[in-house]
Amino acid sequence: MTPSARRRFIVRVVAAGAATAAPAAFAQAHVDEADEQAVALGYRHDSAQVDGKKYPKHDVAQHCGNCSFFQGKPTDAWGGCAMFGRKHIAKTGWCMAWAKAPG
Repeated sequence: MTPSARRRFIVRVVAAGAATAAPAAFAQAHVDEADEQAVALGYRHDSAQVDGKKYPKHDVAQHCGNCSFFQGKPTDAWGGCAMFGRKHIAKTGWCMAWAKAPG
């Protein structure tokens, strides 16, 4: 193998390895309901499980998918949220920071 062919081979192997590792590096962690921030905001993965006595302003029609802070696409089950930084929240979730999305 010539030096230039060896160099091309090594570059391709490194590039292929980086391409397969990239999706895992960008995978987002989901918010844990026991997280300090989640507890402070009363976050639940399922809006139907919110304690109505503790959060009387909660309505069953409210969920993260129709909140102005939800950063996912309408088809995403999980998405980003301005309240939780880089962690993802469930589209069906709810927290007391919920604010109706415009539109």
